Amino acid sequence: MTTGIDQPLRIVQWTTGNVGRRSVRAIANHPDLELVGCFAWGQDKVGRDVGDLCDTGPIGVLATNDIDALLALRPDCVVYNPKWPNVDEIVRILSSGINVVTTAAFITGRGVGDDARGRIATACDAGSASILGTGMNPGFANLLGIVSAQICDRVDSITITESVDSTGYDSPETEIPIGFGRPVDDPALPSMTEAATAVFGDAVELVADALGVTLDEIRCDAEYAITTEDLDLGSWAIAANTVAGVHVVWKGIVDQRAVISLVARWRKGQHLQPDWRLEHGYLIEVQGQPCVRTKLEVFPPSDFIAKSFADYMVLGMIMTALPAINAIPHVCAAKPGIVTYNDVPLTAPSGWTRRGRTAP
Repeated sequence: MTTGIDQPLRIVQWTTGNVGRRSVRAIANHPDLELVGCFAWGQDKVGRDVGDLCDTGPIGVLATNDIDALLALRPDCVVYNPKWPNVDEIVRILSSGINVVTTAAFITGRGVGDDARGRIATACDAGSASILGTGMNPGFANLLGIVSAQICDRVDSITITESVDSTGYDSPETEIPIGFGRPVDDPALPSMTEAATAVFGDAVELVADALGVTLDEIRCDAEYAITTEDLDLGSWAIAANTVAGVHVVWKGIVDQRAVISLVARWRKGQHLQPDWRLEHGYLIEVQGQPCVRTKLEVFPPSDFIAKSFADYMVLGMIMTALPAINAIPHVCAAKPGIVTYNDVPLTAPSGWTRRGRTAP
């Protein structure tokens, strides 16, 4: 992540939730980045050292909910990590001339609607600023699909599948809207799933742009599985005979054929019906010449200490945060506007190799 400038890039962190905490750790430990401010949602976090909020020890930056004060810092970039995007906030940041990298359900802006996407694009122009949305999936997984297809002289289709057991992911705010815990025959279920996963439609646009194809349609299809026993997930529960498995497919259609398929298969618990098989990772399948199959598996390092299955979810938070962190210098150097991986150089994992000590 070498910036090519003498001074570190000045960063404001937006929220200190699960992903935000990993962003703070990354910013604080990277030689090319300097944390200068942090926005906190909860009043109980205001005035506290951000390092204490993120379990790193004091770092000398206090959290605040004063947006004007944060914008007055004139940071180079805001790392925007809420669960969902707040368009008014994003517009305010960008129109102030501050770049944004975000993991908050944003890739191209399609999922927030045409009006909101237009407001964001206008704010970019007004502030001569850029915004890039990423994360693990959508985000890095789509980039991996694009890279996998670079060895083909014919691409008939790309399928990118996330297939995971998310039992330890305690986030009812993001999962209940998808349909978890609903009756499987609820007529509102398909529309709920489509609305809550709309950012995958953004990702279909991203891959289509990389392929240079104009899509006739972007479509969402979904299937569901139930748990046959009550499921305790910590802060919430799923009752027996309700949805505990979601299989959603966002498709980019050309000539009535799915050229792009972005698949997410999420299951919870060990009593699913039907008992879906998982790949436990990310699978890229390119049909063409040649055909390509790429699998990404993720597991903890040898010194990782976990007291419960939920502890492993920290890896997911790192995987979500780091694609945005690594993109910061390229976004700061990009032309104003909504930019994607197709508009910036390949982001490099520079700055994370440690000498004489382990990574945080």
